Amino acid sequence: MKRVLAAVATAVAATLTLTACGGSSDPLANQSTAAGGTSAAPAPAGTLVIGSANFPESTLLAEIYAGVLEAKGVKVTKKLGIGSREAYYPGLQDGSIDLIPEYTGTLLTHIDKTAKQTSADDVYTALQKALPEKLTVLDKSSAEDKDAVVVTKDTATKLNLKSIEDLVKSGSVTFGGPPEFQKRADGLPGLKETYNLEVKEYKSLDAGGPLTVDALKSGAVQAADLFTTDPAITANDFVVLDDPKNNFAAQNVVPLVTKSKADDTVKQALNAVSAKLTTEVLIELNAKLSAPDKPDAAKVAKDWLTSVGLL
Repeated sequence: MKRVLAAVATAVAATLTLTACGGSSDPLANQSTAAGGTSAAPAPAGTLVIGSANFPESTLLAEIYAGVLEAKGVKVTKKLGIGSREAYYPGLQDGSIDLIPEYTGTLLTHIDKTAKQTSADDVYTALQKALPEKLTVLDKSSAEDKDAVVVTKDTATKLNLKSIEDLVKSGSVTFGGPPEFQKRADGLPGLKETYNLEVKEYKSLDAGGPLTVDALKSGAVQAADLFTTDPAITANDFVVLDDPKNNFAAQNVVPLVTKSKADDTVKQALNAVSAKLTTEVLIELNAKLSAPDKPDAAKVAKDWLTSVGLL
């Protein structure tokens, strides 16, 4: 899954998210890419620059990629917590970032807003064709983290909600999520087109982080965009509404990499990660990241790589 906050909210939400996941960011990279410019310095030859979005799971996946590549002798540097796809994707295009963990469905609609594919294989095939020449995706994992419309159990019971269609029938609600969800093809515009969902108000919060969770719990919003691998869903007994019309396409985790940097060593290492990565693993690792002691994402990544024989 999805994520940059405007003005002061950007700094606040990014700080919260990075603190939670133990990540770090490159402020200069943030400034250049967030502005959509190409002023960032190209990645040095012989080094693979790994980026991440500004939410814990993305940072964790970037650390997993970094760990397995370093174990194979690849020289890597990291630019973690850059921001949403709207912020980091220009870095992949201008060459200042070489590799980032991505999600097939949302990446496809970012590149091609008219894309209608929804199944995992169809989305992956379409994505391979849609990518610019200098970029490629390696093997997709079975691990999937989708955007979802989520409500509290009390709201689901009170309004008799099981699906997004039921939410439409219940009347206008206050909706929360990351600012970019208001404009993305599968965000509010998609929900409007697919289900004719109208919201009373949209509150710009964070990318599946504490602001969104707290807003749901407090009743400040009645529905929100969260990621399906978020441990907060189970921890708070939230209800994920069914999406019978597939507004949210398959969103399998996949490495997005600069084609010229994807030699056989890089491909084999990252494909080995994708072969081991499942949705259940993502949920388990995200739960570890959100533990009270707030473990460092690099440690969680190293422990998992070791447990599956990749270190």
